Amino acid sequence: MSVPTALRAYDWRARLPTAGLIGFAAVLALQVPYPLLSGEGRRVVTIWSVVAFFLTSCAHAWWSRGLRAVAALVAVCVGIGFVAEWIGSKTGLPFGNYDYTDVLGLRVLGVPAVVPLAWAMFGWLALLCAQRVGGGWSAAAVGSFVLVAWDLFLDPQMVRLDAWEWRDTAGPWLNAIPLVNSVGWFAVGVVMIRALLALVPARVANRPDDLGWMLLGWTLFAETLLFAVFFDNPAVALVGTPVLGLVLLAVYRLGRTESAL
Repeated sequence: MSVPTALRAYDWRARLPTAGLIGFAAVLALQVPYPLLSGEGRRVVTIWSVVAFFLTSCAHAWWSRGLRAVAALVAVCVGIGFVAEWIGSKTGLPFGNYDYTDVLGLRVLGVPAVVPLAWAMFGWLALLCAQRVGGGWSAAAVGSFVLVAWDLFLDPQMVRLDAWEWRDTAGPWLNAIPLVNSVGWFAVGVVMIRALLALVPARVANRPDDLGWMLLGWTLFAETLLFAVFFDNPAVALVGTPVLGLVLLAVYRLGRTESAL
């Protein structure tokens, strides 16, 4: 058997659950020491944890819904995420006025290359929530709200890391982040998740979404612990934890009649 034939015959997709678990372990290995690091160490871990999370989301997308799902995830989330961030950093719409620093490394047209990957890594989890409750614009709104709830943690964390700086002088604000940012996230998220709902098929039978829920649960736990204990900023946890926690609980219960997740 020739090498190309052997490669085609090998069931790569069957190995993706293992790849997903390895990715999840890598995410934990990178994120667990995060609060104990500072300076360059924290900066490097931030970048690589996004890369690991993104690849783990892609692995689960491929295994549970096929290669088409990976292509859609990259095209939609990375594409829309990049365009939204480029426009946002230039015009202040739709997120508010902010400037990126050099902390997150390589930038493309002023946008750190890792930022669109972050939209995709969590955009996949938001899609899982949207698919669980149904389809159409209402499900897209649910998925977008998951993104907004996650950003209640993300933005304060990245500001603390000096990854970007806010230039807004007018309120209202929440935990040092302008509330218009959440409005912008919701608007972009709705478009993004609605496109994914149209392009990504339902999961294959007997290929559950456990990994996605593990990542969601870990994110909720880790961000709560990070702000409540290590960052000594319980205000972020007091807002983000109940919002993200309650929306995930609601989504999970709305889809409780499904077969194994």
